[in-house]
Amino acid sequence: MGKYVIQLHAATRLHYDFRIQIGRVLKSWAIPKGPSLSTKDKRLAVPTEDHSLSYFDFEGHIPEGQYGAGTVLLWDIGTYRNIHRNKQGKIMPMEECFKEGHIEIEIEGEKLKGGFALFRFREDNWLLVKKKDQHASDKSNIVTAKPHSVKSNKTLDQLKQLL
Repeated sequence: MGKYVIQLHAATRLHYDFRIQIGRVLKSWAIPKGPSLSTKDKRLAVPTEDHSLSYFDFEGHIPEGQYGAGTVLLWDIGTYRNIHRNKQGKIMPMEECFKEGHIEIEIEGEKLKGGFALFRFREDNWLLVKKKDQHASDKSNIVTAKPHSVKSNKTLDQLKQLL
């Protein structure tokens, strides 16, 4: 089991930071449109710099002049389990999955649950895709249906007003 978090980040451009613990860091991807529960949606996931595990539950304001300046809302938090298997049917270590560019995990978050996959394509870009399971749904957009922080229960606009 590893740590998993999604932070809504109002930086230069509004995006969702998808982070999973691999080893002693949070590997991170910026997802412009946020995650989806639809298996039909392929969300662009652009790698960003690794973050320390201490950043796992951060919500607040990053001052101007610092990397990632802007407001950060804790959109989802939880754990994940690696489900990616090699050709012999054995679970691959997460470090190998990352290097290979093919990560398959089962998320147990407060908002997201079930299987998700990250695939590297076109050099450094990745795609985040919802795997077909009982948690998949085409009925609503999870990011607009559940905009509140799992930490403060505030929306991004409400959080900005407080900071």
